[in-house]
Parts: sequence; structure tokens; C-alpha cells
Amino acid sequence: MRTYPYAFHVALDGNGLNGLEGRAGVCLLRYDPATGDHAYKIQYFGGASGGHAPNVDPRRQLGFLGTTGQHLLFYDPATLDEVDRVSTLRFEVPDTSIKGSTHLVWLDGTDFITCLGENLFRFDTNRLTKPEKLGPHGLKVPHAMKRTASGRYVVFGGMDHPTLGEAREIGIFDTVTGTSRRIEVPATCWHLVCHPVLDLFYAVSFRVHPADGRDWQHWGMAWLRQYAFEIDAEEGRVLRHWVADRDVPAHINSDVTISAGELIFCTGGSHTVVLVDLDTMTRHRIIDEHPGALENLARPRESAATAVESLLRGNFFTNSHLYGESLRVSRGSLLDGIYACQLSADETLLFTANRGQNHITVYDYPSLTLRHRISMPELQEYDAGLAPWGDPRLGFHHSYLVSPDPPTPTGGP
Repeated sequence: MRTYPYAFHVALDGNGLNGLEGRAGVCLLRYDPATGDHAYKIQYFGGASGGHAPNVDPRRQLGFLGTTGQHLLFYDPATLDEVDRVSTLRFEVPDTSIKGSTHLVWLDGTDFITCLGENLFRFDTNRLTKPEKLGPHGLKVPHAMKRTASGRYVVFGGMDHPTLGEAREIGIFDTVTGTSRRIEVPATCWHLVCHPVLDLFYAVSFRVHPADGRDWQHWGMAWLRQYAFEIDAEEGRVLRHWVADRDVPAHINSDVTISAGELIFCTGGSHTVVLVDLDTMTRHRIIDEHPGALENLARPRESAATAVESLLRGNFFTNSHLYGESLRVSRGSLLDGIYACQLSADETLLFTANRGQNHITVYDYPSLTLRHRISMPELQEYDAGLAPWGDPRLGFHHSYLVSPDPPTPTGGP
């Protein structure tokens, strides 16, 4: 069977505007940059919902699909066949249905940490029904999780809570002392990434407005300035931060990755990849995948679905400002943008997955030259019951990139 150096795993939540309530699946793109050859496989898992973030264990033997639907779901990273799933409701019941195990961090080849309800839990993949409760995480709705360079700290972002309101908080768990800390910041941050060498991490703001001024479950995109915070995990404080005025297309981020010189994140609202210079945190570059008028017109089913579902989220007359701000954020588009971006281990390739335009793109890094764009099939190919005029988006969300192993050193000194 043909082998490929790269394996790009992208979570799928199906069509529609609200990925937290959709399907649960994985798209696996295999890619060879030397030839441009590629192959893909798509798998949706029945009885699961809210496909959100994939991950692959350090041994590359087990894939994990994080969801908002209170499951731990594991799959074969080569075939996408389901391997195991466990209902987390047997361990702890959350106070809202959007509080699921969307992300995890691996401690080794079999052990991982994730959030269930109000607590952090440690699991062994060989005995998934016997987790260890580590203690409270301290956040309203914990979200993206990463492990710092030393391995000591697990850091996690937080979402706004449907009834408890705006989060504006970040969590840090010390694996040595077994204690958690909550850090306040000026803006809610769902997503973050760790520095490759130091125990620093970077959290990017995710700013929204609640429907009718109080409903944080049916929120709208906020046309406000965005932040990226550099935080010391040991000290638990912000060291530096970058701010983008509201006209910079940096709204509603998803994946966050990092190179030796840049903080890199993609935006589902603004259709961009933003690259912030780490030396100064004053300069940035942008990849713009905004669809433009012709591309919007070419996708009437997706645009119609967005318009209808937006109206279902809040009364137009009492939330007209939210509709107006969302159009400013998206620059007039009714399509959503880029939800996945990952940098290869050797920092030569940047992979992105565009939810609204249903394609995967590979860029050269750091030049940002477009190398390859792959249009993906419609959802109707995987659901015969979906009407031909229905929304055809597969539902790209977070991603995980498996890069080739580095070459083994040879020869003497």
C-alpha cells in the first residue's frame, strides 16, 4: 500500500453553523509534498455528536476524537475505524451539554488528562473505565488543552458558560503538585499553544456577544479588538500581549500552532491565518482565504444554511447589532472560514482546512506560497438521506498533523 509522509487529521462536525451540536467524524488526508500525491478518507461515527478536536497518541497507534457530546471516542489512525468509546457521564455529569471532553493531553503512550464536568481526570487507555480524579479545574467551561515544554504544566483555555456568562479565564494544572490555578485575562480565550522550548504559552482571544444580552449559548461574533497573551506557566501571569484593532481580520480563531519565530492561528470568522512575530509581538502577516463575491455566489446552499441558522439563534429585531457585527467580521460573507491549521515538525509546510469552502490547502512555510489545494467531496456522498439541495459542508474543525520522523543521525563526529 502507498505510504505518505504526512497525515493530516481534521475533526468533522457536519454541516450547519453551530459545530457544537453537529455530527462527529474525522477526515484523514495523507500527503506527499515531493510529488503532490494525496489520498483521503472520511468517517462519521454513529451515536456521537459535536466532533471537535482530533489527537494521536505519541506512539501513533491510537487516535482520539474530542467531542462536546460527553464521549471519549478512539479510532485507528490508519483506517479511521472506531476502536473504543466510553460515556463520560458514568464518571461525572456536567452542568451544561456543551461541556465535553473536547481536548486532551497525552502524558505518555497510554495515559492522558482531560476534563469531565468540574474536574480534571487522568485516564489509562488500557483501563478506560477506571480513571483517577485529579481535582477541580476551576473554569466555567474548560476547552483547548496543551502541555508545556518541560511537561510539568497542563494549560487550558475556557469558553463562556451558557448561564454563568463570560469566562475571561485560563487554567494551569501543575502535574507535580497536583494543583490548579485560574488566571484572569481581559478577554475570553478558547484556544492556546505552548512555546516549543520554554514553559510559556500563548492564548488567543475569542470574543462574542450573547443573544439578547444574556444568552451565552446563542452568541454572535463580536466586532471587537483581539488579543494574544504570552503567559508564564510557572508564575501564572501575562508577560506580553499583542492586540489587533477590530479592522484586522483576526476574529473567531480555531487552531493555534507555533514556529520558532511566529505564533500562528486560523480564523473561522475572518477567513484568515494570522502569523504574529514572537520577537516583538508588534508585527503580523496574514494569509487571506476570504471567498469573495463570486465564491459566495457559487455556494448558495451553504450561504442559505448560514442565513437560516443565524436567524434561529436570536431574534433579528432585538439582536440586529449582532447580525451587523457578524457581517463586519466576515467581511460580508455568509460562508465560514478556516478552522484547521497545523505546521509541520520541520516548519516547511502549513496545512489548513477551510470549513465554508470545503477544501484543504498546503502552503510552503515561511514563504506562505500556495503549494496545493484539494477540494473535498460533499456531505451528500456520506449521507444518502441528505437532500441534494442541503448544506454540503463536511464540517472541518480542529486538526492534528502527524509529520514524518526526523532522520536518524549517521556517521561520526
